[in-house]
Amino acid sequence: MTLESSKILGGIGAVLLFVGGLAILVQPLITLFLGFIGALLLLFGLKGLADYYKEKGIFTNGLYGFITLIVGAVVSLVGFVYLFFYTSYVTDLVAVLYPGFTGDWSTLPNLTVNSNPNAADIVPFIGPILAILVVIWIFVFVVAFFTWRSLKGVASKSNVGLFSTAGLLLLVGAIIPMLGLILMGIGILLMAIAFFQIKPQPEQPMAAMSPPLSTPV
Repeated sequence: MTLESSKILGGIGAVLLFVGGLAILVQPLITLFLGFIGALLLLFGLKGLADYYKEKGIFTNGLYGFITLIVGAVVSLVGFVYLFFYTSYVTDLVAVLYPGFTGDWSTLPNLTVNSNPNAADIVPFIGPILAILVVIWIFVFVVAFFTWRSLKGVASKSNVGLFSTAGLLLLVGAIIPMLGLILMGIGILLMAIAFFQIKPQPEQPMAAMSPPLSTPV
């Protein structure tokens, strides 16, 4: 891949990640789809930059982050599927919040919510959900760590400092629950901008040829 195609792939991938993050407010499945495509394009972009700058760590760290992202998504999805479809945690919790709930989800909009639920009745349901969220948080941090290392390498080779800023925001955002999502969103957006700021390295001028030494007569 050329430098131009690599920066375009990386930039588009970062944009898709950003849009996918916003889409979670509308449709989580769109987030999963755009997130996967965006991460894959970003990985291809990093591979091209690693080859162009001859810096293996750019791609290696990006690959580790991508693998961690896929494993984390699968583990988290399996956890939620198990919790929702193979246990009664969710239906029991809904029954606490909506006393008239009998398991028929179509009747939920017509039920009256319990405005003053007993905390003791809700606490037992927090543990499993919280455990899955903690697992997700750990995977997000590992992904952010490898991404930060990869972007730091790109910043060093391309002289685009915005990559370092983007990577740092991703890392700090991954440490802070909830509020960190905003920082990570800003970091992804800055990463997209940084890709399009990459310029080709100036060609090194050829060393001037020294005049031939005169041979003694």
